Amino acid sequence: MKTMGKRSLIIFFIVACFFLGIGSFLYSFATQGGSWAVQPFNGHISGSAASAGAGKILDRNGVVLVESKGGKRVYNSDYDTRCAMLHTVGDTQGFISTGVQYNYKSELSGYNLVTGLFSPTGKNLGSDIHLTLDSKLCRLAREKLGSRNGAAALYNYRTGELLCMVSTPDFDPDSPPKDINTNPAYKGAYFNKVISSTFTPGSIFKLVTSAAAIENIPNLDSRTWNCNGSITINGNRITDVAPYGRLTFRQALAHSSNVAFSQIAIEVGASKMMNEASTMGFGRSFTLGSIHSAASNYSVKSVSEDQLGWSGVGQYTDLVNPYHYLVLMGAIANGGQPLMPYMIKNITTPVGITSKVGTATLGGSLIQSSTAARLKDYMRYNVSHEYGDSLFPGLDVCAKTGTGEVGHGKGPNCWIAGFSSNENTPYAFVVLVEDSSLGSISSAGRIASSLIKAAAGS
Repeated sequence: MKTMGKRSLIIFFIVACFFLGIGSFLYSFATQGGSWAVQPFNGHISGSAASAGAGKILDRNGVVLVESKGGKRVYNSDYDTRCAMLHTVGDTQGFISTGVQYNYKSELSGYNLVTGLFSPTGKNLGSDIHLTLDSKLCRLAREKLGSRNGAAALYNYRTGELLCMVSTPDFDPDSPPKDINTNPAYKGAYFNKVISSTFTPGSIFKLVTSAAAIENIPNLDSRTWNCNGSITINGNRITDVAPYGRLTFRQALAHSSNVAFSQIAIEVGASKMMNEASTMGFGRSFTLGSIHSAASNYSVKSVSEDQLGWSGVGQYTDLVNPYHYLVLMGAIANGGQPLMPYMIKNITTPVGITSKVGTATLGGSLIQSSTAARLKDYMRYNVSHEYGDSLFPGLDVCAKTGTGEVGHGKGPNCWIAGFSSNENTPYAFVVLVEDSSLGSISSAGRIASSLIKAAAGS
């Protein structure tokens, strides 16, 4: 009897595992069947075959960016629009893994639980995807970047709508260059640099050092630092563009004094600097729908004082992801907690039924509200007293520029990140120009100016 009882328990266990497995499979099939169906090994929907019946992708104004015609994928007729929207829309082959065509294959192909990818009527079952992005604004960003490599993004920090996202170098998805994998001019062309890359930040990192100083140095606004043009720490000389003389904290940030900020970082200390950077999003990925960004990096464990000083001005091993900084600008503008960007406005079926509507979600707090308010004030001072309000007329822009030195015979990364504090133009932006021979204002600043003025006028 004992033997029979043990056998019964074993059989019961096996049967229970079987039904548990069946249940798990059915649940996964219901929730992930679409992603299974559109894997690259499915020849019916991979490569050009995927294009035959896929739905349209349109911008916020109804401009068709790509659609299916004659059994193949056809992009917008305008060359500049095709290139400007490349990294958002994606290529037909799927090499750009952050593109809409790659990440929303299931919706574009028309997969459903009942018929899968099969259309009983023979007609296209694919849904149309309407984006929040403005192709005209993206085209402007690409035009202003010109032949330079870089990235630009702008979003409405009150609604979460991503309006512009451009990365260069790019290429024409209708006619990809045959030497794209060997020509240095196309290096990184498959990467959306806004989402997938990190860069030496230079002085835009001083916003992190500023936040750490606000929270850890008493009487910060009554302190001063003397800038003679350079300072030697542990035998390492940290230099400024010019000797700025005696500086208050506000003036030190506006002039972007390396001498002052290296000392500030050392006074705050490595541990508190790392804690602040972590709070402000360094070391983690941020999402744009189902797409994950690269993580910004800040690490100063067991460093010397001069290395800590260099890190505080945005050099050493500091790395910043542009999308992270776009979110951070939204957080500062919103009092510490960002409204996360989104780019899918809605998805509609072939019969006109809206199956999904994009909505913004609140992200986790990146900065204390009181610290955000003071940073906002300092950043507004940067523009009004250093960069010039004429760059952003009537927009009450708060911003910080940066020049990240990369060495190896290359020019610096020129940055600007900021937002309009005017309630009528709630736009946050980040612009990066790589290997630049111009200053941050003349390169990244001019591009940001064109974008935010165009967005405000639309």
